[in-house]
Amino acid sequence: MTSFETQAPQPAIKGASARRKAMLDYLIQAGSAQVDELAERFGVSRMTVHRDLDALSDQGMVNKQHGGVTTRSSSVFESNFALRSHIATREKQALARAALEEIASGEAVMLDDSTTAAELALLLPAREPLTVITNGLESIDRLKAASGIKLITLGGDYQPRFNATFGLLCEQTLANLRANVAVLSASAILGTTAYVQDPTVTQIKRAQMAAAERRILLVHSAKFGHGALHRLADLDEFDLVLIDESLAAEHRTTLDEAEIRYRLIKA
Repeated sequence: MTSFETQAPQPAIKGASARRKAMLDYLIQAGSAQVDELAERFGVSRMTVHRDLDALSDQGMVNKQHGGVTTRSSSVFESNFALRSHIATREKQALARAALEEIASGEAVMLDDSTTAAELALLLPAREPLTVITNGLESIDRLKAASGIKLITLGGDYQPRFNATFGLLCEQTLANLRANVAVLSASAILGTTAYVQDPTVTQIKRAQMAAAERRILLVHSAKFGHGALHRLADLDEFDLVLIDESLAAEHRTTLDEAEIRYRLIKA
């Protein structure tokens, strides 16, 4: 019996949207669950659970199976903005606060499509005036009402699962811009190399790095020791790598031996 199975039912959640969010949070942590287990935990009927799981499955967030459900494979997981936004929220917010300290008023800041960069977007009005350049629609949405932010949106082909724009038009726009600093994240870190799961995303991130004077990488410690399909960059190509303090000692040693410029951040 897992620790998730022994947890007591939680108080009734009002509204399908809030319940499905809570159910997704639970599934992300547990990895899988049975319909009966979810019905008992959330205090709803099996039919309601099936409706909730159908809705989450239609959004590409879970894989519904006979009698139960699992979270999607890691490759799909890394490619789904809505799923990623639920992971390591506290750590991402801490990394965003640390990144804000590296940004000065008056600068031009490049943000990638990551959920971590979207957390930073919430904080950037504290550095007004700023110019912010991004292809991430969540960051755009969070900054569109900020009076002291000049917002430059990168055009291109919109891809819903990333909630961002990519493609030739996006690259061409980037080629004609220059930022003081680019803030990015990555899918995985293996050794001292950052990887990204999708080639389209990788291409735009590389273009963003090329268009900036300084480069900062924000990465959750759980991403270390894993690879993804496409190489983004060696960590020494970044001026600073910000990582939450849960990074394992073996990975710290690897970074130290390679003389990577990094800082551990308390979440």
